[in-house]
Amino acid sequence: MDQYEHIRTAHRVYEQSISEISRITGHSRNTIRKALSEPYSGYSLRHYQPFPVLGPFQKIIDTWLADDRDRPRKQRHTARRIYDRLVFEHNFSGSESNVRKYVREAKERLGISTIKAFLPLEPDLGQEAEVDWGTAVVVIQGQTLKVKIFCMRSKGSGKPFLRLYPCERQQAFFDALMRGFFFYGGVFPRLIFDNLTTAVRKVLQGKARLEQESFTHFRAYHNFEARFCNPGAGHEKGGVEGLVGFARRNFLVPIPEAQSLEEINERLLQQCVAYGRHTISGRDKSVEVLFAEERSCLLKLPDVPFTNIQILSAKADKYATVIVDKNRYSVPTRFAGRALRVICHVDQVEIFSQGQRVANHCRLFANNQWQLDPDHYLEILLQRPLAFHSARPIRDWKKCWPLTMHQLLERFCRTYGENRGIKEFIKVLLLFRNHPTEDVHQAIATAVEAGISASGGIQHLLHRNQPVPQIFPLEHYARLPKADISIYACLGGGL
Repeated sequence: MDQYEHIRTAHRVYEQSISEISRITGHSRNTIRKALSEPYSGYSLRHYQPFPVLGPFQKIIDTWLADDRDRPRKQRHTARRIYDRLVFEHNFSGSESNVRKYVREAKERLGISTIKAFLPLEPDLGQEAEVDWGTAVVVIQGQTLKVKIFCMRSKGSGKPFLRLYPCERQQAFFDALMRGFFFYGGVFPRLIFDNLTTAVRKVLQGKARLEQESFTHFRAYHNFEARFCNPGAGHEKGGVEGLVGFARRNFLVPIPEAQSLEEINERLLQQCVAYGRHTISGRDKSVEVLFAEERSCLLKLPDVPFTNIQILSAKADKYATVIVDKNRYSVPTRFAGRALRVICHVDQVEIFSQGQRVANHCRLFANNQWQLDPDHYLEILLQRPLAFHSARPIRDWKKCWPLTMHQLLERFCRTYGENRGIKEFIKVLLLFRNHPTEDVHQAIATAVEAGISASGGIQHLLHRNQPVPQIFPLEHYARLPKADISIYACLGGGL
């Protein structure tokens, strides 16, 4: 550029001839004439780039890249890996930059470029929502648990809905969708899913799918259209794919700690509402403003919620337990061997006998776990007191006993002996059926402090602590007239 300026200045300002400028600068006269007649355009690009050193190795590189088409996407050759293999396996002496340049051109020529073009989209408000699952880690009651994140996102406004579940079974899937519909205040006409097994039974050619029968019932009840992505094409619902990572980084960092999963879900719901103040890049309105515009486009919620339960028939075994999804749930021992009806909710298991509920448990989601209510086994322990200490429901219950209960059991056994002492203690445990837990614990603490050594004493303390009903006089109660007792003197003929 300096030479170009010098030539034009010498000729136009100092009126030097072309021959004189050629002698001073050393450029040919044709070059000087070109600089004087045309604007500066720099060097022209080559139409063909020769690779004198890399030339003998081009077929090897092409073979490696062609073979990568059948390899996993994350285990394919990079330009750096190709350079290293050429150096160590074929004694290549060229530069890495030339290898990178050739690999870029070869990928485009072979049609295996990793860069894909996408269309900028502007979806209509209130027409579509995207659904996906993710994973996260939380701490519940001091224990680290791996949970599933249900993510639902309006494609028009970008408004998100998030909820955590212990699993992504079909009942959890339906429950999450219904809670999402309630959160948005309506049903989106079209929902976009992966080919998840809770909704799709078989993937057919093209967009055709065989849906699970229960999912078809759910979809027909809420009147939305289900659209499923192509296998391995998560970018077709890129908005909710990005929401999964966004939620983990922003809503679940640091790792949330709580006493229950429901407590964390309440926090997530508040964060979803607060996200409404956010304005997505490229839009001129906030998420909440856009959602207010699209709310009227949503389908109305059904008047009666979808019945999201699973009804099973089961038989209580000799341990007075019912097996549901490879887990055991206890019932009172008098129902051992009987046929029972089980109603499975998303988070609860209810067990019925002849229309009467006999047990209710929190649902388990792992395998081979036992959910035992110690109250179900107290009657049989009264008959077999020596099995008290080794009984599994009692051993589990002991872990949350206060110190006063251990002290009371020890005092009973010391006073009455092991057998009768355990029986007396079981009578105390039976008091939890009809009295609040806190009141029974308070009565036990009072009994330990006062030196009481009988279950009847604790029962007396519970009744004594109950409030005495107040008796109010009946001011306006109709009364009979006062009796005239003087006529009794005339009875029997007396005067």
